[in-house]
Order: sequence, then C-alpha cells, then structure tokens
Amino acid sequence: MLRHGLQVTRVFCQTVLHTVSARPLRSAILRLIPRTALLPWLSSRAVSVSEWPLLSSPPRDYSLPNPSWSTEMRRLYEYYDSLCEKEMEGGEKKPGGWGRLPSYNRTLKYAAGGKCLSKLLKEKARLFTRNTEEQGAAFEYVVFMNKSEKRCVCIFQAGHLLEGPPGNVHGGAIATIIDTSLGTLAGYLSGIVMTANLNINYCSPIPLGSVVLIDSVLDKVEGRKTFVSCQVTSSDGSKLHTEATGNAVAGLPIPRQSQHATLKKKMSNTHRHLKHTFHGRLNPSFAYFKVCFPC
Repeated sequence: MLRHGLQVTRVFCQTVLHTVSARPLRSAILRLIPRTALLPWLSSRAVSVSEWPLLSSPPRDYSLPNPSWSTEMRRLYEYYDSLCEKEMEGGEKKPGGWGRLPSYNRTLKYAAGGKCLSKLLKEKARLFTRNTEEQGAAFEYVVFMNKSEKRCVCIFQAGHLLEGPPGNVHGGAIATIIDTSLGTLAGYLSGIVMTANLNINYCSPIPLGSVVLIDSVLDKVEGRKTFVSCQVTSSDGSKLHTEATGNAVAGLPIPRQSQHATLKKKMSNTHRHLKHTFHGRLNPSFAYFKVCFPC
C-alpha cells in the first residue's frame, strides 16, 4: 500500500509540475509544498536511494549500531563499513566500492514537506521492519550496497519478537528480511519497484539472536522486470540457512515530453477539481483523492 502511495504521489507531482500550465494553480501547489521538497518525487531513483539531505528534523537512522547489537554484528558492520573508503598513498581516503544505506521508520515523514504528504498516506504508518523502538527486539539490520558489482549484503540480527519454532526465527520473518534485501537491491538499480514473485527454500533454522548474512545479487533485467537472488548464511558463511529468488516490477515510468499532451488531456477533469481551495490554498486531501480516484 505504501509503495502504491509513493507511486501515486510521484506521478501526481510530476504531472502537476510539468503539465499544468495555470499559474495560479502552480503557485498554490508550490506554496503548499516547496519545490525542494518535491525533488525526491520527480525521480524514481531518488525515492529508492536518496539519503534525504533536506530534513525538517533529525531522524533516527536505524542502520547505525546500538547497544543491542552483538559482538558479531558489530564486527561485520565494521568490516563492511571499512570497505566504504579506501586509503590511498599519502593517507588520502577515497570512496570505496561499497556504501551503507541509511534506514528510517518512515523516510517520507522526515523529508522537507514530507509531513503533509505523510498525513495523506496514513500518518501513523511505519515501515514494517522498523515499527518498534525497542532496540534488539525485532529486525536489527543494515544494508551495504556495491553498485559496480550489482550486489548488496544485509547483516541481520533476529530479535526475540520474531520467534516461530521455539528458539528459532519465524519463517515469515525470514521471508520479510529476504524481501527487504532483494527489494532494496532491485530498487537501487531499477527505481521504484514492487515484488512480483518470491521463491524461498528453507534449508536450516536460524536461532533467535544469531547474526546472518543475506547476500543478494542481480541476475538479469528484462524490460520492467528485475530478477534477483540471494543466500542467507551464517556470519562466517559456513552454513546455508535459506536460498531465494525473486523478481520485481518497476513502478510507473516518468512521463516523457512526448506524453505531456496526452497527460494534459487525462488531467483535465482533475485540473478543474484541483482549483478547490481552502483559504486560498490547495486542499491536499481533496487533490490526492481526485488523483487516486478520478471521476
């Protein structure tokens, strides 16, 4: 539902900013949501990988170490973090092939202007894997990406709230972190995506509190479909816990210049309704409703 809402919001922003020519309407929209706040929505890649520099308040980055992390979790974090920079001759440091991806309980809420958009897309919503403030209770993970290798590694520590068979992680929780890892890789490479298919083979249980690695790679891209696969292994790689393959479908494409005339025609009714304002400003809830459910 959240992914669908992100797609709708992005297309709405693109269409309004690029196809609506009425100056009063355009000005009203820009007064409601600053132009800088809309930048992430004008590019599908930005939604997937942006580090959101335009923050209205400092968010908590859940991918950073916290006291609940085990020694093994910290060791692996420090190892991959060290690969994010390489030291050159003379002590100069340059970016390495790897990069850590930040993680928030709801990125949309923290972007400049995002509080308004967050209310349109259910204000109390939270990312499923980041929906508790109790450190170490559920999903503790961090993702490192290597763009040149088209690969990402997720370091995952399972908390006590994820129990399935006594003392072991629930199969659904394993599927969730796999979907998160594969979806992150596919989204990084292809923009906004939605999981279309996920096949999982469970090989051995994962004990609660243990640390595992989810190593995900790109297999191929066919049109809008991105095919990815992963292996879930013990932290030292000696034991295979789970294998999975999946494919994700890219979201709605960014409108091209040649499509603007068609979009203007399709948006004519919506354009008329968008002129409804409260105290001289756009009614965002009404505008959002008309875009999602045009009459």
